[in-house]
Amino acid sequence: MALSRRTVIELWLAAVGVAALAELGLIAERRIELGPTDGAGFHPVPWPFPADAWPPGRAWTGNDLDVFVRLKFNVCSDCGTGVTSDEALDRAVDIDLLDPRFVPAQAGSRIRITDLFGRARLYRHKMHNGATRVAEGIAVSHKCDPRGRHRRWHMADEGKRRMAHRFLESNTVQVWVNQQLEGR
Repeated sequence: MALSRRTVIELWLAAVGVAALAELGLIAERRIELGPTDGAGFHPVPWPFPADAWPPGRAWTGNDLDVFVRLKFNVCSDCGTGVTSDEALDRAVDIDLLDPRFVPAQAGSRIRITDLFGRARLYRHKMHNGATRVAEGIAVSHKCDPRGRHRRWHMADEGKRRMAHRFLESNTVQVWVNQQLEGR
């Protein structure tokens, strides 16, 4: 018994519908694992960098910005002063994970994120098409453990930098950081 053309098309459409629902279920499960979007429009994304000696960090994206936060333990060169030099900042933020062609654009400056002090510095590189990419690296330390943070894209825009700084101070980031520090 041969199936009619209409029956074959209906079966094919039903199979596509089931596959689409299954994919939506997987996407929803991944989003639930990552966590909710915060009020500022940032939502978590999977850590995009390859595994290395440090535990993976957390990544968020939103408002034309990507924010990466990573905790490193017991690597501060001077526990008394924390991250106070551009050299210590360069070691702590792993800016080369974004792109090894990033070079410092200017001297770093002192920064405060919540109650932690450290340094911030802009990095840039020219892409093949002549456009300039800008990233900001921030490292703050607490009890000799640097908290490396770097953000990319529109960091030359002071408004975007302030938005990213507010996000780093937000409950979204601070809750994740505190969860990572539990038991330390």
